[in-house]
Amino acid sequence: MWKPLNRRDFIGRLKKLGFDGPYHGTRHSFMIFGERRLAIPSNKEYSVPQLKFMLKEVEGMIGRSIDAAEWSSL
Repeated sequence: MWKPLNRRDFIGRLKKLGFDGPYHGTRHSFMIFGERRLAIPSNKEYSVPQLKFMLKEVEGMIGRSIDAAEWSSL
């Protein structure tokens, strides 16, 4: 089951997936996976729709899907 997530926990889970960062850009912070960048919005908590939207981009970057069970276990 998907749940809202705070920014710090989101970044921590991305690090467990192999992302580096966060780094500060001009408008948003971002994290890096290989040669690709993922913008990290600055709001303190991400809603379920926003989280799913960002995870679609993460899945494209890492080349596989992430289900709710795997995401909550990170």
